[in-house]
Amino acid sequence: MHKPLPAEVQEMKEAALQVLLHNAHGPFHGLPRTAGWGYPEAYTRDFMISALGILVSGNAELMDALRRVFLALAETQTPLGHIVSLAHDPNDVGASDTTPLFLMALALYRMVTGEEDFLDETAQKAFQWMEYQSPGDDVIVGQLPTSDWRDEQWVLGFGLYVNMVVYCYLRLFGQDERAAKLRTLTQHFVVRDHENLEEDHFHEGIVVPHKPYYALWAYKVFSSDRFDLLGNSLAILSGAASLARAKAMIRWVEGQCEEMQANRDLAVDLPPNFFPFIRPKDPDWHPRYHEHNRPGEYHNGGIWPFICGFYIAAAIAAGYPQLAERKLLELTRVVRLSHDKDLAYGFNEWIRAQDGTPRGNDWQTWSAALYLYAVACVEQGRPIFFDTFRDRPLPNNHGHGQEHRDA
Repeated sequence: MHKPLPAEVQEMKEAALQVLLHNAHGPFHGLPRTAGWGYPEAYTRDFMISALGILVSGNAELMDALRRVFLALAETQTPLGHIVSLAHDPNDVGASDTTPLFLMALALYRMVTGEEDFLDETAQKAFQWMEYQSPGDDVIVGQLPTSDWRDEQWVLGFGLYVNMVVYCYLRLFGQDERAAKLRTLTQHFVVRDHENLEEDHFHEGIVVPHKPYYALWAYKVFSSDRFDLLGNSLAILSGAASLARAKAMIRWVEGQCEEMQANRDLAVDLPPNFFPFIRPKDPDWHPRYHEHNRPGEYHNGGIWPFICGFYIAAAIAAGYPQLAERKLLELTRVVRLSHDKDLAYGFNEWIRAQDGTPRGNDWQTWSAALYLYAVACVEQGRPIFFDTFRDRPLPNNHGHGQEHRDA
């Protein structure tokens, strides 16, 4: 059953489609461009994430553009199986999220098109690459700082976001034993006092004690318990987080946003991508942040429309459809904002938290695509694609029931 859309949402839905069609052909081998004027290249992570919106659109031209990106990535894949960061450039390597995002998006593309063996050899090489990304030779993967979508943010070791993408593709490809193992490995506390541990070895997890969300990252004696909206939204959507934890997490996010609004740290009724913001006196502040990642900006707490699309879908998955509708209306207002005042709508890259002003590139592909995805989820009342596996039991109930009691 489809929920009727308000007129302003329907208008912006059509606008999002026009942005994507405008971006469907760019100057690099005819591949689609990442933004309407800036970012003329086909950035892998942007298009793999944008696949969710493109696939729900069903638009033939956009589906063809997505397919062209897949085929280009198959051509530029490294001999070891790594998926490059720019679809046309075999030398642009080193990202921690491009290969898992490729596998997740490929599974979704196969699901929609029915092409079960599409790029099978490429997929197998990508799986092999991911096998070697686990420092513990298990299934949880590690990463280096600034190697995922946050090129100005330190995420070290076992990052939440990348591992939730891994969990998603494992479930989508039916590798439920490995998914169950990954889920179990993430359920430990983030350990800080190793001197009091009796075990010879304790695997570092990403559960934050006495909080409903998962930590940004953890590795050995180091960790960050700051909140990552994208990673935690994926945890909810994928079912890696229990329903009880998912509900508690959504309530916690909304409560934190109210506090930030009261403190004038947030001028938009949407959650920042990351909080609490890192400030100059904090131990995890880096001097480079003064110029590139100030509090409430960019990766340090900016409002990213594409991530808000995931959050809206997560709210639906957690059982808060009315909240999702309210957030969609606010997102509709936000994506209209543009850096170029001559544009009727912006679908800007990111918004400054403290004043709600657009600070990135207009007509960003993933901002438009994830808006379409969020609209479709609200319209259909379900977390599209993720609902095909999120409630499917894991083998022997492995990993379920392991949540911290405070969840």
